[in-house]
Amino acid sequence: MNNAAYDFETLVNRTGQNASKWDNMRRANPQVEENIPPFSVADLDIKTAPEIVQALKDHLDRAVLGYDSPGEDYWQALSSWMERRHNWTVQRDWLVCTPGVVTALYAAVNAFTQPGDGVLLFTPVYSPFYGAAQQNGREIVPCPLQYHEEGYTIDFADFEAKAKNPRNKLLLLCNPHNPVGRVWSREELWEIARICLQNDVRIASDEIHFDLILPGHTHTVLANLGPEIAQNSIVCTAPSKSFNIAGLHCSNIFIPNGEMRDQFRRQLGTLAMGELNGLAYVACEAAYRRAEGWLDGLIALIARNHDLLRRYIAENIPQIKALPLEGTYLQWLDCRGLGLDGKALMDLMQQKALFFVSGGRAFAQECEGFVRVNIASPTHALIDALERLAQSVKALPASPALPV
Repeated sequence: MNNAAYDFETLVNRTGQNASKWDNMRRANPQVEENIPPFSVADLDIKTAPEIVQALKDHLDRAVLGYDSPGEDYWQALSSWMERRHNWTVQRDWLVCTPGVVTALYAAVNAFTQPGDGVLLFTPVYSPFYGAAQQNGREIVPCPLQYHEEGYTIDFADFEAKAKNPRNKLLLLCNPHNPVGRVWSREELWEIARICLQNDVRIASDEIHFDLILPGHTHTVLANLGPEIAQNSIVCTAPSKSFNIAGLHCSNIFIPNGEMRDQFRRQLGTLAMGELNGLAYVACEAAYRRAEGWLDGLIALIARNHDLLRRYIAENIPQIKALPLEGTYLQWLDCRGLGLDGKALMDLMQQKALFFVSGGRAFAQECEGFVRVNIASPTHALIDALERLAQSVKALPASPALPV
């Protein structure tokens, strides 16, 4: 189906459907109007790809909802997708399915480190990265990204110094990076991999957003850099963000190193998490076989919304800086020019502008004054939110900006 035939402009109102981010919005502001969506959690309020919906309906018409496993059709859809979209040839024995990438990150921490070991993170980063280390009794070792005029880069001198500490055993890598929107270049990934190989640091690469790459940028699967790097890494993938099926809990984890794979499986075994629900397999296979046009349409929507947002903010809210977006659908905004602390900023967003976003402190303590916006929404809903924000900013009393 041509992606022009898909509907990306109908807002699906998820009130009363137990949708987490909608319920959180109502808790933050019970008075919010019915037609206002949240822009926080990374799932979408647009119609699911019809190919996936139809595949699930067909399956329910004929299936018994018992215990299932990934069969040959599933594997063929999965491996073909990796070859076609990512130029990555995978082997079937590398595959371990988990009910989520976060599950895989927690398992990786337990598989490849011991209590008290250090886990390296490029910060700011998606908050479960911190939990995977801290909640398992490991030390968080932040490697702060360097913030420049046009985005973030890695401080390789800092990273290498920390990787040389023998207590630091694992890097949790986010590629593309949530929340700053970077798609790490091939050269950057080579340098990350080199440092880790030389210092016996394993890499767990969260590539859940790897399909969501904006025009002009190219994603490189970490393990596709070469055999030696593949043997030192696990690659965490999923159709959940690409096709908005996160609620089905389907992730495909690739571990080329057999010893690492056995360690990882043993950790999953301690929690009896070695299989998915049957509908997850059906939806993933349908996504990769039939819904590629829908994904291309979604990427076009994200690119269009990103360009619109950057132009609107530059022209109407110059106190806010919208960073370039290379991958994901998560827009990082530097709002420190408003001169508000974190609490006041979120009050402005949620109570005055009715613009429900994720606060920066969730991604790093030092990111108070930043927010993350899910821009994969109907364009008209994003425009309405930006207009409310502009009016709310204009109503602010004059105050000095926070230091930057």
